[in-house]
Amino acid sequence: MNTRQLMISFLAAAVTLSATASPTAIADNGSAEVRKVTLLDDGWMFGLGEEPTVWKEVSIPHDWAIYGPFDRSNDIQAIAITQNNETAVSVKTGRTGGLPYVGTGWYIKHIDVTPDRIATLVFDGAMSEARVYVNGHEAIYWPYGYNSFYCDITPYLTEDGKDNEIRVRLENRPQSSRWYPGAGLYRNVRLIETMPTHIPVWGAAVTAELSPTGDSAYIRLLTDIAGADKDFDIMLRTVIKDRSGKVVGGDTYFEVHNPDTDNGTLTAEQRMTIRDPELWSPEHPYLYTAETRLYIKAAGREPGTGVPAREILTDTYITTFGIRTIEVRPGTGFYLNGQNRKFKGVCLHHDLGPLGAAVNRSAIRHQLTMLKDMGCDAIRTTHNMPAPELIELCDEMGFMVIVESFDEWDDAKCLNGYHRFFDEWAEKDMVNMIRHFRNHPSVVMWSIGNEVPSQSSPEGYRTVEFLQDICHREDPTRPVTCGMDQIDAVLSNGFAAVLDVPGFNYRPFKYMDGYNILPQKMLLGSETSSTVSSRGVYHFPVEKRHTAIHEDHQSSSYDLEYCNWSNIPDEDLAMAEDYPWTMGQFVWTGFDYLGEPTPYDTDSWPNHSSVFGIIDLASIPKDRYWLYRSVWNEESPTLHVLPHWNWKGREGEITPVYVYTSWPKAELFVNGRSMGVRGKDRSSLLTRYRLMWNDVRYEPGEITVIAYDSEGREAARKTVRTAGKPHRLELIPSRDSLCSDGKDLLYVTVRIVDRDGNLCPLDSRKVRFEVSGAGQFRAVANGDPTCLELFHNPEMSAFSGMLTVIIRSGDTPGPITLTAKAKGLKKAVLETVSR
Repeated sequence: MNTRQLMISFLAAAVTLSATASPTAIADNGSAEVRKVTLLDDGWMFGLGEEPTVWKEVSIPHDWAIYGPFDRSNDIQAIAITQNNETAVSVKTGRTGGLPYVGTGWYIKHIDVTPDRIATLVFDGAMSEARVYVNGHEAIYWPYGYNSFYCDITPYLTEDGKDNEIRVRLENRPQSSRWYPGAGLYRNVRLIETMPTHIPVWGAAVTAELSPTGDSAYIRLLTDIAGADKDFDIMLRTVIKDRSGKVVGGDTYFEVHNPDTDNGTLTAEQRMTIRDPELWSPEHPYLYTAETRLYIKAAGREPGTGVPAREILTDTYITTFGIRTIEVRPGTGFYLNGQNRKFKGVCLHHDLGPLGAAVNRSAIRHQLTMLKDMGCDAIRTTHNMPAPELIELCDEMGFMVIVESFDEWDDAKCLNGYHRFFDEWAEKDMVNMIRHFRNHPSVVMWSIGNEVPSQSSPEGYRTVEFLQDICHREDPTRPVTCGMDQIDAVLSNGFAAVLDVPGFNYRPFKYMDGYNILPQKMLLGSETSSTVSSRGVYHFPVEKRHTAIHEDHQSSSYDLEYCNWSNIPDEDLAMAEDYPWTMGQFVWTGFDYLGEPTPYDTDSWPNHSSVFGIIDLASIPKDRYWLYRSVWNEESPTLHVLPHWNWKGREGEITPVYVYTSWPKAELFVNGRSMGVRGKDRSSLLTRYRLMWNDVRYEPGEITVIAYDSEGREAARKTVRTAGKPHRLELIPSRDSLCSDGKDLLYVTVRIVDRDGNLCPLDSRKVRFEVSGAGQFRAVANGDPTCLELFHNPEMSAFSGMLTVIIRSGDTPGPITLTAKAKGLKKAVLETVSR
């Protein structure tokens, strides 16, 4: 059936119903469900290879490569990475995580669809080069693995709607990524069933404008309508509700009689007012919903009744949005709701550590909760479109977001990267991205690219204009940026000058040049720091240097090692504080991620994950976390001491002690002897944010730091002791319980401690896990970038005395027991519950 035939069939059924239904029920189309959304998560069959011989049942989201094994030969790349200042080709091992993401995979699922409905498949992302077949017919091809896309599968369905076969073919080519991309249907897939006249995917756009006094918000809602027919009138009704469900605006009516449309689509405009609106911000993430109901009405009278035709409900559509203003001003930068503020942001790759690229809302919430406590208020989705779950959680939890689109334009960074598709697909991908995320208040800026090679081209600005114009056309409410690292080039060739917001990746020493030359008179630290460190690892002598290589393939957690293109955190913190025209920063990166094991990326196997993260791959904070927290978190004080104090064999040797604190000064004691008071000052970059005792000589025992407030009174103290013989395991859950939805996750930190509970920071013995009751073991990680043990096996070696085990809830409520065992240690048992 075509759309018109479906509409006639639907109306016939609705009119038959009207003979017995009440007027209210008739208006709402009786008990019929006008919009049905089904999450297609279970019951998929997966096969690897072009013609799979082995199939297994999987649940979506699914990342076929995260199960390993790790191998040096997986996607080994010989390349000179120009954005890292490399001029000679070298062998890159572990660049994409050392995992087997390259290859072809197939997914198959059979679905039933309600007859006489429009059926749409929505893919939040599919890695990559997706081809979707329905009953043997290709319904859509979408090459970019990070973008969401959808397709109307109605023409390919069986006549009765039963037993429709969905096949999805995915292919990841070698050298198609600079980091671990994941593989497969790694994001959610949904089936949407609607009436013939309906609101299409991403078919509503909300904008809000505040009155001059701020006591009213003027809401404009544009709604696309598909399946309109000139013989049927169209009616649209919308109400706005606050987060308690109370109606606070709307009840507006839009009507079109005999719509004049050639392609069956039209756009309705409704305007509404909210009195005394609650504004969205990171500190107050308030959300509203616009609830829209779509009706149609046939001309004339209902057959056999003699009464005028009634309105028939054909669709309902809920749009979540927030009210806030954003503005960028020369000289002073970014404003949210009229208040000048600096971004305290991080860049995030899309993988979830031991879970791989497979999206999980609970895992993302866990990450954001840790970042929130650090004082972070912004995320840059590097270097691609994010999962919708991330943006929804940023709306809810209060994070500003720069949504980024591409790492490549038409010039290659990877042999088989996105440049192959850019000319044909860039606009399509941009449109999908913007329409998908345009209603989210957390999204404050679009980024059109990252360190693209054409930034050095005299014609590169033309592509900037092309992509930025798409953003302005689709969404005139948000500014546009781009991450640039070739600063001299972009300052001279017009590339940076045409952007709404120039984004500098690193090079803080070039910020002043940018401010003086560029017409915008503002700069965003779109990517900063790239300090490298391995949790709990400290190298001597302590010195600030770039590209430091150590025999253990780890980077020192004194937070003074960085890359040849980057710098330590202190420089970017100072830039944000000292110059009003800087807009803050997005640190590379919030979490360690799979792939890009710089500086151990040149034939340095077994390194296969990054050490850029403020938090490691096991979701355990590194020392750097507390440095940022001491500056960014203004609500809760910070006092952190490093390094650990187990240095057998270093007795009498210089072992510097650093303190990261929000208090202005502190005093260090070694075994009760004062090493003096240190206070923050601006005499040097390091003393501005760190309290340092560089001449301490190691002796076993304890170090105690007492922090003092501005009046010289003791504010807090912390002690680090030399640990004794490892005695037992300790389990620390991230929260008290789980939700029994089969998807919720509990992160449990595992510590090897001595009899007195002191962490044993050098212990690396293997820990084994058992989970019983209403939950399951999901994954384990230790944060060691050289560890080749697999995440999905219920055992792993500790790293610096710690690791993390992840428990997944079951589908039914009940108690859950986690048992951790290790040779020579007293076991630990954690009792929790799934509710």
